[in-house]
Amino acid sequence: MFKVSVMYPNNENARFDFDYYRTKHMGLVKRLLKPFGLVRTEVLKGISGGGGQTATYICIGNLYFETADGYEKGVAAYGGALRADIPNFTNVAPIRQISEIVV
Repeated sequence: MFKVSVMYPNNENARFDFDYYRTKHMGLVKRLLKPFGLVRTEVLKGISGGGGQTATYICIGNLYFETADGYEKGVAAYGGALRADIPNFTNVAPIRQISEIVV
């Protein structure tokens, strides 16, 4: 199994609409990427970096795929539509990481 983490850095001017992201954007993600092996999604809201520190990321969206290339194929087909939706919920540019789940 493979996990794509889409991380939105937390900064003092960050705007993030969790309701929109959770319902509309992730709904779009599921609809467009399921044919490419998307198994499930999750949304994490950053609350702390520990020790009184601010959370590094305001939000992390995790996408789980059956194959390593599922995400890449899905984004090749529908990345434009997914990126076009970003301004509807945030003014923060996301950082992506693709990971293999080993345990």
